[in-house]
Amino acid sequence: MTQTYAIGIDVGGTALKCGLVDIDGEIIYSFLMPSNDAFTEGEVIALINAAIRKCANHAPGPIVGVGIGFPGIVENGVILGGADNLPGFTNFNLKNSIYSSTGLEVIINNDANMMAWGETMYGAGKGCSDVVFLTVGTGIGGSLVINNQLYGGFRNRGTEMGHMIIKHDGIKCNCGSIGCLEAYASVTALVENYAKLTNQDPATVNGKLITKKYLEHEVEAVQVMQSHFDYLATGVISLINIFSPQKVIIGGGISASGSFYIEEIKKRVYKKVMTDTISNTEIVAAALENNAGLLGCAGLVFQNLSYLNQLQKHEA
Repeated sequence: MTQTYAIGIDVGGTALKCGLVDIDGEIIYSFLMPSNDAFTEGEVIALINAAIRKCANHAPGPIVGVGIGFPGIVENGVILGGADNLPGFTNFNLKNSIYSSTGLEVIINNDANMMAWGETMYGAGKGCSDVVFLTVGTGIGGSLVINNQLYGGFRNRGTEMGHMIIKHDGIKCNCGSIGCLEAYASVTALVENYAKLTNQDPATVNGKLITKKYLEHEVEAVQVMQSHFDYLATGVISLINIFSPQKVIIGGGISASGSFYIEEIKKRVYKKVMTDTISNTEIVAAALENNAGLLGCAGLVFQNLSYLNQLQKHEA
């Protein structure tokens, strides 16, 4: 059987992470393409097309499609908006544009969804049909895989896990609401709390520094980290009680700071979660690091191709 390949492109505000991937999740060829100098919608599209050509030139076999992870709200290949760090892209049919340029099948989804799919297909959630994915960083992102399918709510508007309300009279969140998980459990919140407690400029503090101080048992770092664990666990408990997944996968740089991070969250979750809902759930750290989005993009191409093949056999 001929080996086939997919191209994955994870679009970010500063760079495109691009690669050629086989169906087993092996990255055959990858590179970063800086996007800092792309000031228009057209320039970003030109970069994507150039990246596809570059990957195609390294393909030892047929390419079955291109998967693109894009920030913001994506519906049926149309970027509706929300890509704050990229110019334009409001009600823009990126799928049709790339297909017209390349002739390749194109699948586009939100970048956080692609990360979740990468972890599900090739990473910490491999072999699972139901996964909750959280990424903890400047904000808190999230995605759901239900019954082997990405789930984004009606018209792909949902799964904003970072914006579940955990305090009805809480502090204001960047989304405009109040009391969101993101406002309490993101790395941004952690940094702000530590800087306030130690009378430092937040610009001089980061999550890596705080976790280092935490492991050294500095009182202030322990205090803010304990609060961080409490709030994040509160969100995880709610997600498990609602979805009862096989895996809760937690990603983001801070989740890779050591095994203690996941263990502290698990300890808190087990104290308060419903026994039945967590009976088949494991809480784990993400495994693919910066390659999750790229692999998710390619993996969704293969998954869609498999679905279409099954549909054709059923209709035959």
